[in-house]
Amino acid sequence: MYLPPCFADRREAGQYLGRHLAGLGFGAAQLGQTPLVLALPRGGVPVAFEVARALNGQLDVLLVRKIGALGYPELALGAVVEGDAGGGGPHTVVNDDPWARRAVDSGSFDAERGRQLDEIARRQQRYRGGKPVPARAGRVVIVVDDGVATGATMRAALEGVRMAGAARVIAATPVGSQDGLATLAAAADEVICLNTPPSFGAVGAFYLDFSQTSDEEALALLRTPPAA
Repeated sequence: MYLPPCFADRREAGQYLGRHLAGLGFGAAQLGQTPLVLALPRGGVPVAFEVARALNGQLDVLLVRKIGALGYPELALGAVVEGDAGGGGPHTVVNDDPWARRAVDSGSFDAERGRQLDEIARRQQRYRGGKPVPARAGRVVIVVDDGVATGATMRAALEGVRMAGAARVIAATPVGSQDGLATLAAAADEVICLNTPPSFGAVGAFYLDFSQTSDEEALALLRTPPAA
């Protein structure tokens, strides 16, 4: 499949990703069930919207928050994902690196985890009115983000989906680093990425428009039927 050197924006990236997934047999008609497409908000929502439309899938969000380093919030130390509809608590992933170990030992990791759980609670009200994430047991679940850098956020999401009893767990993204994608292999049945460049700087480098996705934009897409 032809890929542009840069995606115009997240919606275009989702269109390419959706067509690729349909070609791999992940459409509702091919699976014999409606796939559940879970976006990692906010940037994953425009991508996942187009994926759900291409697959005739059910779209929702899975609330995951990166746990950043004290004073360096862009440095991911791990991630935490919301609990499931069955009552399971939040699931936390801690990176296996010196920065994360020092943060755990100092207590700053737990402090930041608490702040991110507060943000997850806010977004649960904002995106779903407090309703739980759709049931995942026995379903094909495709977890979508706009890119994978370290893989910590996506890995937490995949592990949470697996723990909720999904029959098949798929990680899907338009672009990702080789190292980040490799960390997902144990958590997913399949990892699908359109572009894995040998030299990876940042996800935004592969989009012409990588402006921040707002809550309002994400909500509008989540409320729009994918077939529309």
